[in-house]
Amino acid sequence: MKTVNFHLPVFDGPLDLLLHLIAKNKINIYDIPISEILEQYVEYINRMREFDMEVAAEFVAMAAQLMVIKSKMLLPVYEDEAQDDPRAELVEALLEYQRFKEMGGYLGTRAELGRDLFVKQPEMLEKKQKDYRYAAEVLVSAIRGILERSERRMPPPASAFSGIVGKEPVPVGQKIEMLVHLFTRQRVISLDAIVLDCRSRSEVVALFLAVLELSKVHKIFIDEGDSGYSLTLAEEKEWSS
Repeated sequence: MKTVNFHLPVFDGPLDLLLHLIAKNKINIYDIPISEILEQYVEYINRMREFDMEVAAEFVAMAAQLMVIKSKMLLPVYEDEAQDDPRAELVEALLEYQRFKEMGGYLGTRAELGRDLFVKQPEMLEKKQKDYRYAAEVLVSAIRGILERSERRMPPPASAFSGIVGKEPVPVGQKIEMLVHLFTRQRVISLDAIVLDCRSRSEVVALFLAVLELSKVHKIFIDEGDSGYSLTLAEEKEWSS
């Protein structure tokens, strides 16, 4: 004779069992028929004992709570007395447990993502020196070389203009705006070209200070190539460094 095996579902706790019974009977969680649910709940506990399964104390405690709720619902209700629904506390606990259970399932699926993916370890790339401490020296050397190649001279010191009324100095902000405008069209600008485009010593000084300021805040970098010096726009991720 073939042996028939019975399997009793295992629940994480009394609230898990109650949610199962509510879903199985298609009951509105806000209007639980306590008598019906209590009968099925006790039947499950009795089956656990028939299968020699250990009945946790929390399951028995919930059965007692359901009996208390049932007894309160059997009491007469008077119209002139406001009475709270004795099921309210149980409904609130069930809803909270349901939310945690759904979130636990969601987090469980998220934990599976990327489980079978393997990524390559990051490699350390050699970066060019971009420290601001060297930017001023590089910039001075670059502008001096550009002016010498164009047979021009560096601007004389400020003391040479003492007592001499000259033109208004070019604002540094104006040169910064000019550089920003150029970088909107290209990421690399020839330093030789913009220096030689200056029409006065004041423009060269303002350009020098503008480049130095943008280099200081890591918005641009000064690079030296075979064709001379150039200004390179920094990546956005490096701006906050």
